[in-house]
Amino acid sequence: MGAMAQAARRPAMTEGAGEHYLGVACSAKGQAWSSRLDTAGLNLATAIAQRHGLPDVLARVITARGATLDNVPVLLNPTLKALMPDPSRLTDMEKAAGRIAGAILAREQVAIFGDYDVDGACASALVHRFLAHHGLAPRIYIPDRLFEGYGPNPQAIRQLAEDGARLILTVDCGTTSFEALAVAREAGADVVVIDHHQADERLPDVTAVVNPNRQDDVSGEGTLCAAGVVFLALVATARALRARGHYKSAPEPPLMEWLDLVALATVCDVVPLEGLNRAYVTQGLKVMRGRRNPGLRALADAAGLNQPPNTYHLGFLLGPRINAGGRIGDSALGARLLSTDDEAETGRIAVLLDRLNKERKAMETAILEAALAASEVEVATDPDLPILIQGSKDWHKGLVGLVASRLTERFRRPSLVLAWTESGEGTGSLRSIAGVDIGSAVRAAVAEGILKKGGGHAMAAGLTVAADDLPRLKAFLADRLRGHVADARGLTTLKVDGSLTPAAVSADFIERLEEAGPFGQGNPTPRFVFPAHRLRSLRVIGEAHLRCTVEAGDGSRLDAVAFRSVGTPLGEAMTAAAAGRPIHVAGHLRRDHWNGRERIELTVDDVADPARQG
Repeated sequence: MGAMAQAARRPAMTEGAGEHYLGVACSAKGQAWSSRLDTAGLNLATAIAQRHGLPDVLARVITARGATLDNVPVLLNPTLKALMPDPSRLTDMEKAAGRIAGAILAREQVAIFGDYDVDGACASALVHRFLAHHGLAPRIYIPDRLFEGYGPNPQAIRQLAEDGARLILTVDCGTTSFEALAVAREAGADVVVIDHHQADERLPDVTAVVNPNRQDDVSGEGTLCAAGVVFLALVATARALRARGHYKSAPEPPLMEWLDLVALATVCDVVPLEGLNRAYVTQGLKVMRGRRNPGLRALADAAGLNQPPNTYHLGFLLGPRINAGGRIGDSALGARLLSTDDEAETGRIAVLLDRLNKERKAMETAILEAALAASEVEVATDPDLPILIQGSKDWHKGLVGLVASRLTERFRRPSLVLAWTESGEGTGSLRSIAGVDIGSAVRAAVAEGILKKGGGHAMAAGLTVAADDLPRLKAFLADRLRGHVADARGLTTLKVDGSLTPAAVSADFIERLEEAGPFGQGNPTPRFVFPAHRLRSLRVIGEAHLRCTVEAGDGSRLDAVAFRSVGTPLGEAMTAAAAGRPIHVAGHLRRDHWNGRERIELTVDDVADPARQG
């Protein structure tokens, strides 16, 4: 029996199926630990393991993520063939595909107006590659984050039309850009919007608005990122061209070769890795491992990525570098990197983005320190504060979203971080916690006339507000979110998939576990507890991380790291345990490559003192 099978059948794997896992009602981070599966779920996992011949631990992991007796084959092998819907199910898709196909056949000049984040860059590059394959020379326009802000603006749209664009495609934006898109019609250009942001009943007067989150769309694909919607639109457009006989004398576009861009956007936009999104990422990672896209290849080399990429690398190595251009540099760098095949150009841009990312990190650290200090005071004064709102004239508005994410992670409540101009206008980014929809709150504030503009998702949003309206905004958000935040924070638990010892963790174990991936939002990375283990060789690395070895009673060991834990309750608890007393350690496993060697490492999420539980 292999290590995977042995670990899967350990009695400890079922321990904690009750109210609190291992009796942990309050961990170092103030969380209760609970099993992802109740008794019924454990029974289902056993049945799945028996029917499909899976190790028990793998069966339990996928059962906790929605597996049934019948959907296991698709869940373990998510393919576009099995999971991609007919694109025409999306409202306005046929109109959009017909208009884009018409532009290709008529050799019209086309402009692509995209957002400046990873999703926008990938979506823009997808459309550019598709149109270029068909012989067009489309222009990509990415607005300057600092001077133009998010989405289409009248001046840019008018200029694109005056420069000859007869069709303007907006990707990852445009759903609420009424004024700007009205200018296009006046200037003689048609507009097709391909977006995924939340929408009100009113939509811009354009040729088509393809957005699975528009209120009259019943496709059920509202979790797609913009690049995911764009891919469906390109499939529909290719079908329209095929129906018109275009491919009888011309090669069809290699759509499957561009799934690496869809995968990157899907991971970086933090949409749920469920259904079609799982297929996008699974198949896209396969394409990315072939290093076919020159821009992604150059960026991976600049980032020092020397192993087959996974979702971690997309979200924490490649994505931040593409975003760095929009945050503190040239907003169009990412889209240019991903859409060109010029090796010299991709190499130059990749090196530049890597340098900008280093500068971004330094700037972010300074802003974060100030925001954390102010937030500590506010939370100490009002522990039930529903939303943190921080801002400064000295903060770079390209970094406020990153800082908001850190505040939300640290204080477990929504956060709004604002960068103020000398004229008294604030550009802000919000981040939320599960169960609190800030996107709808921002749209409601716009409807109330409190904000100049704003929009976004349930978990992330952006806004523009006048300084004079800030008190109204604070009161409005606090009143609207207070109950939701209290409920969400009151349900804080750490979900656990089972217990292990270091002896059970092997390359074979990880390989089988990865069959339940790709992991990310909506398909969480499996988390295991190492019960009553000891921490050895605890040391600080960098400025804020702790590294150690987790040791079992049988002497088996596993390397571990707790990121950004120095000075936090987690770090303090680990430091105290390093004196030698046993401690429960919860975390997730990942492969780590260093100097050409692979090792398995535990990323610590939380710890609990066994003596204080149960």
